[in-house]
Amino acid sequence: MEQENQAQHKRRVRYKGKYPKKFEEKYKELQPEKYQDTVQHVIRKGNTPAGMHISIMVKEILDFLQIQPGETGFDATLGYGGHTKAMLECLHGEGHMYATDVDPEESAKTKKRLEELGYGEDILSIRLQNFCTIDEIAKEVGGFDFILADLGVSSMQIDNPKRGFSFKVDGPLDLRLNQEKGISAAERLDTISREELAGMLYENSDEPYCEELAKAITEEIRRGNRIDTTTKLRGVIEKALDFLPEKEKQETVKKTCQRTFQALRIDVNHEFEVLYEFMEKLPGALKPGGRVAILTFHSGEDRLVKQALKEGYREGIYSDYAKDVIRPSAQECAQNGRARSTKMRWAVRAE
Repeated sequence: MEQENQAQHKRRVRYKGKYPKKFEEKYKELQPEKYQDTVQHVIRKGNTPAGMHISIMVKEILDFLQIQPGETGFDATLGYGGHTKAMLECLHGEGHMYATDVDPEESAKTKKRLEELGYGEDILSIRLQNFCTIDEIAKEVGGFDFILADLGVSSMQIDNPKRGFSFKVDGPLDLRLNQEKGISAAERLDTISREELAGMLYENSDEPYCEELAKAITEEIRRGNRIDTTTKLRGVIEKALDFLPEKEKQETVKKTCQRTFQALRIDVNHEFEVLYEFMEKLPGALKPGGRVAILTFHSGEDRLVKQALKEGYREGIYSDYAKDVIRPSAQECAQNGRARSTKMRWAVRAE
């Protein structure tokens, strides 16, 4: 009995810290401000602490926006509030910021976090609505001096298995930014045709194996095997790519999973439609001389933003715009792997 206890103790010691904690148990999601040393250690290793979001290209954004005390600003995607906080600091207590987010769960946490830092409703108004409603808010407040649209999904959403954004952990295949509205990715796959799915994968994420994946996924569902979890979808993807040479299979499966989940997320949240509407309304929301910075994270978004700004410049709506993208520094990418795909574009409203 004693030998058995000793063996169990050795196994506990050997595996200590090796197995993943449940997401809810991780310190960062609960109270990251109480564990700053641990959080900084994770960040120094180039990782994003679970339940947190490291804001990207803050310096570049602030350098361009040139925010002055007394101005009125708009953060299209509140998220964890890192960008919002940085912009609020530039106001020095004068002026006002408005922010939107469609995620009721995360926006409530961020509102509380910013209030505790001294940014209450006297200087920050948070609206639980889509950023394509920018025209409504602009009309109400008289337009904006500066606007930021960070089109990336927040790390808190990616890290939480209950949201279904990541193929790395098991969870429901949901992918909605607001789980109270619309249909989940699993429900979307229930009735999608092979042709439509292939088109979605190609248009939303430039997936080279879109035809093979669409065939595998729709056949799996037609056999009565519902794909309603993240691991089930990953399993189908792995099986569909089984023909690949062993040496390249692992990396290709990983990238294909990323692209497939991205394509589904864009679809169920109508992200391209929302972005197109936002870009159409953007000029009318900016005051003369107002500045906008937009962060994109994949080619489809970037193409749409680039074209809209270019056309606005040609029509004299913008006095200047970014002919070339601005990228995060090598140092930032080393410290935050999720910054690597970021592209920043900007424009200045004509006087």
